[in-house]
Amino acid sequence: MVIGVPKEIKDHETRVGLVPSAVTALREAGHEVLVEASAGEGSSITDREYMQAGAAVLQKPADVWGNADLIVKVKEPQPAEYSYFRPGLILFTYLHLAPLRELTDRLLDSRVVGVAYETILEADGSLPLLTPMSEVAGRMAVQVGAQYLEKPNGGRGILLGGVPGVAPANVVILGGGVVGLNAAKVAVGMGAHVTIIDRNLNRLRYLDDAFNGQVVTLASNSWTLSENMKTADLVVGAVLIPGASAPKLVRREMIATMKRGAVVVDVAIDQGGCFETSRPTTHTEPVYFVDGVLHYCVSNMPAAVPHTSTFALTNATFPYLLELANQGLEEACSHHPALCAGVNTYHGYVTHGGVAESQGRQWRELTAVE
Repeated sequence: MVIGVPKEIKDHETRVGLVPSAVTALREAGHEVLVEASAGEGSSITDREYMQAGAAVLQKPADVWGNADLIVKVKEPQPAEYSYFRPGLILFTYLHLAPLRELTDRLLDSRVVGVAYETILEADGSLPLLTPMSEVAGRMAVQVGAQYLEKPNGGRGILLGGVPGVAPANVVILGGGVVGLNAAKVAVGMGAHVTIIDRNLNRLRYLDDAFNGQVVTLASNSWTLSENMKTADLVVGAVLIPGASAPKLVRREMIATMKRGAVVVDVAIDQGGCFETSRPTTHTEPVYFVDGVLHYCVSNMPAAVPHTSTFALTNATFPYLLELANQGLEEACSHHPALCAGVNTYHGYVTHGGVAESQGRQWRELTAVE
């Protein structure tokens, strides 16, 4: 199989879909790898390293897309890349289609097979290709929040950990999954007062044990959310429904009750966000204010630390990529149901229920359209 690695073109997206060691492994398995020139520069990987690993480095993105059987990326295709779509092309990347109707239309019209990292679901309920970036984004969320709480950056002028005689910041984390757990680790480490809100009581029990009582855990309901918004200095949105739009847990009227200069970081923005006031932002223009509350809603947060993120992501994606390359999509899916769960579009059909529900579309099980 011919695997193509284009350069990412989303705003400040400096990750890359494959590292040189993975190129070598693919070549040893009998596959050809095409890498767009300078694709790895943002992650401190040179074209020379890719060539030494056995890849062909091509100057034009059209040549990479046009000659590949499978494209491996990091983020969803941008409008400038839609013209490269063609029937039978396999696209292996984060897609986050639920809020992206136009992209879904183009994938369906072009009969592209879209395999989304974020919906590959193992039998134990884990999301192995979402986990590494959730770990990065969760840890970053508190770092970013602490930065924007500083007065010159628009915040209240609060030091997250406080000092002796002055209380620390109140950090509220919505969701106790991978993002929430990692956000809590950093917030606790920085000395903040941390509250985690989740609807899963067993998860809250686990978090209470894991942090040995260093965090407050609360069962999620509208009253609890409303009361905690009033006292929060930093709120991290960390909720997830795999493949579907994130629930709008925090309503506009709750934002209006928050302290002026408080900060919300919506990690769920890839799936539409969990605040009613959220809208996607970029690393170029990362923040905006609603009712005096600073919103940070960058949809590719881990791109700010691309070297760490790229290697963490490839560690997770490569075994699945190798299966796709060695066996082909249909056979790989038949042997590994987790991959089947990752297929969001297949030859003109939506094949993931979460995407279909979010967009009001019909959908078919993958086995029904093969």
